[in-house]
Amino acid sequence: MKAAVHTRYGPPEVVSIQEVPKPEPKDNEVLLRVHASTVNRTDSGFRSAEYFISRFWSGLLKPNYQTLGCEFAGQVEAVGRAVKSVKVGEKVFGYNDKKCGGHGQYLTLDENDAFTTIPEGLTYEEAAPITEGAHYALGHIRAAKVTSEHAVLVYGATGAIGSAAVQLLKHFGAHVTAVCHTNHVSLVKSLGADVVIDYTKEDYAQTGRLYSVVFDAVGKTSFGHCKPVLTEKGIYISTELGKNWENIYLALLTPLRKGKKVLFPIPTISKADVEFLKHLVEQKQFKPLLDRIYPLEQIVDAYKYVETGQKIGNVVIILPC
Repeated sequence: MKAAVHTRYGPPEVVSIQEVPKPEPKDNEVLLRVHASTVNRTDSGFRSAEYFISRFWSGLLKPNYQTLGCEFAGQVEAVGRAVKSVKVGEKVFGYNDKKCGGHGQYLTLDENDAFTTIPEGLTYEEAAPITEGAHYALGHIRAAKVTSEHAVLVYGATGAIGSAAVQLLKHFGAHVTAVCHTNHVSLVKSLGADVVIDYTKEDYAQTGRLYSVVFDAVGKTSFGHCKPVLTEKGIYISTELGKNWENIYLALLTPLRKGKKVLFPIPTISKADVEFLKHLVEQKQFKPLLDRIYPLEQIVDAYKYVETGQKIGNVVIILPC
């Protein structure tokens, strides 16, 4: 089978398309024929190992799993003898950042891994990007215990995480202020944001508004910069480590005293989370943004585009038939 393979850490060019053995499902596993995947920040982070800490998951000296692609959508081709809940022929989507595999034509999953059937009417290309940005957003929203009483600022509202965060926050009833570029104001309004701030014309920190939560979905702000716009017990939460990894130690120190604090939750995802996101898609309360589609053969170009930081939502990869 064809797969995008990297045998060492580095820039996009370390990835190449190769013929690799087709995996065989164990008794408790499902064999999936992958039709679509994505290239996202998670894949880029594992491939580059820019943050050395990621190697404790992906492999200290070289990648443990050489085919990335944590998101996937495809059709079940075979099931192990012990599998009861999944049937051959079912169309499924999901997320796996432990052994990945979505950038190959086939992958195996444990029956209880984070995947479920594709919502009725969605294509593989539409289903593949449901989970990555949304599960990060969901974990942060839950960690901050956001309710309908909260006003939340989302900085970076057009990326996969930020665009999902705006929609999920509205599902939970929060009042959402979103920050984005002029070119995307209308798009972010369509996601449900109550207020949209064009950062080229207005500084969110100078508006006089206060927020229960500031959610930095792109890692371009800081707790120090956001403290003036947080309420007395407000929370700053970011998807990135921050300068000199400050978000890690601030998350350890600030909860020890009263007042404003930093949270830095470790992202997790379960089958129940994927089912929840599927339900929101079916209820038209969440729709992942789709920027570009690349064939597998152009995956290096896809990585390069993702790493410009300019993508809107998600970049999808189509696997050859």
